[in-house]
Amino acid sequence: MTNTSLKIDIESLPISLRKEVADFVAFLKTKNKRKTTIKSREFGYAKGKIQLSKDFDEPLDIFKEYI
Repeated sequence: MTNTSLKIDIESLPISLRKEVADFVAFLKTKNKRKTTIKSREFGYAKGKIQLSKDFDEPLDIFKEYI
């Protein structure tokens, strides 16, 4: 079904049925929005993707006088 034939079919309906079509289209839009929500995060997903340098826990040179 093409957009043109769909438009012609909708325009041939009585006003009351056009309102139902509009309500259904609004429902489909909200239904589609609900599917695009953020999925829950999976524990351990980034494991092995991030590495810290070997001297991460070593004090910085600028703080040596305070140690």
